[in-house]
Amino acid sequence: MKKFSTADTVGFGFMIMAFFLGAGNWIFPPMAGYLAGQEVMPATFGFLLTAAGLPLLGIIALAYAGGGFAALGRYLPNSISVLLALTVYLIMVPGFGIPRTALVSFELAVKPFVENPDSKALLAGFSAIYFTLVFLIASRPGKLLDTVGKIIAPLMLLLVAVLGINLLIDPLGTVGDGQGEFVESPVIKGFLEGYMTMDLLAAMLFGVLLINTLKDKGVTDDNAQFQALFRGGLIAAAGLAMVYFILFYMGAISGSVAEGAANGGEIFARYMAASMGPFGQAVLALVITLACLTTGVGGCCAFAEYLDERSNKIPYRPTLAIIVVVCWAMAIIGLDELISLYIPVLVAIYPIAISVVLLNIVAHRLPNPSLSFRLVISVAAVFGLFDAVAAAGVLTHLPGHQLLSHVPLFDSGMGWLVPSVLALVVSLVFKPSATTARA
Repeated sequence: MKKFSTADTVGFGFMIMAFFLGAGNWIFPPMAGYLAGQEVMPATFGFLLTAAGLPLLGIIALAYAGGGFAALGRYLPNSISVLLALTVYLIMVPGFGIPRTALVSFELAVKPFVENPDSKALLAGFSAIYFTLVFLIASRPGKLLDTVGKIIAPLMLLLVAVLGINLLIDPLGTVGDGQGEFVESPVIKGFLEGYMTMDLLAAMLFGVLLINTLKDKGVTDDNAQFQALFRGGLIAAAGLAMVYFILFYMGAISGSVAEGAANGGEIFARYMAASMGPFGQAVLALVITLACLTTGVGGCCAFAEYLDERSNKIPYRPTLAIIVVVCWAMAIIGLDELISLYIPVLVAIYPIAISVVLLNIVAHRLPNPSLSFRLVISVAAVFGLFDAVAAAGVLTHLPGHQLLSHVPLFDSGMGWLVPSVLALVVSLVFKPSATTARA
């Protein structure tokens, strides 16, 4: 087995971070920081729990499981495991996640420089070029560590450092007042905003791709793969945390330019234009394009590899081409419309994803892991669906919805948490049967 060098480990961590650091990572923190105001620190802490901590746990879960979705769902019925995998892949790749990377790139790297930024034809043309680049880079998955981890990601971090230094030495203003739920419960609101980055789902999605990347580098031993994933995950989480601190602080001091902005992308673009002029806009355009492009490459590549391994009927490149074309078609919908569509979907799927990840980390200590997985995930799915109905604003149409007000944390959008913990406690009472133990 080939030794994984220190440079490879750092590059692997940067590659993971670059895959995570996609669209939502740039547009949600500035808006959240702006709305948090004086509560920016607790809000950032809550955001980091879901947007940096949970992805790290996702990577650790992959390391413990020793693979991708098939390994994460090993204690579930195969049909449920496949359904969960396809749901996450469809949400993260053609459904919302990857089209959003093209839209955010367009929002921040193209709109500030054109006279007619709302042109659908311009968006369609840019997205076509963007996804052509995604296809060309993703066509060579064995080279991702070298291209993304050792070239694109370090350049992106260097540009982010320029943004951070500018914030410290020449801030546009002072931290403003907090607004709405960020004042009432900043940690919980920040935690829920972290959902929007979809990085825990990304950790689950990239499992097969990360394992295959290690194998392409000659890392085939299970223990060596565990060490590489764990160390790479730590590097990625640290990088994500640094970026989020910068973006939250920028949002918090952007009161003079943020008023009336439709999303965090507009706040980011306005701040850079006001603070650094054309140079700042150029730096921003390059950072966002590189960040979103790497996530687009990782997502499309991961989905194509998953389908290729599951079916063995359609070759990798034609599968990749189909995925890229569908992502392009979805991107034409527009950023604000896409965000409004997927919020309830995320609220529904995230409790299941969190449960799968945490259960995988403690699976070796559970007396009956099959029962724990099935019971906890079933409860998380049901109450996550209730949370999603509430997020969609149609809870009052649900018969008996008044009873849900008695569920702890339901009003905060986390009604799934306590019932899921209780389900885990119940599952610990039951020992595996002799037949199950022998199996």
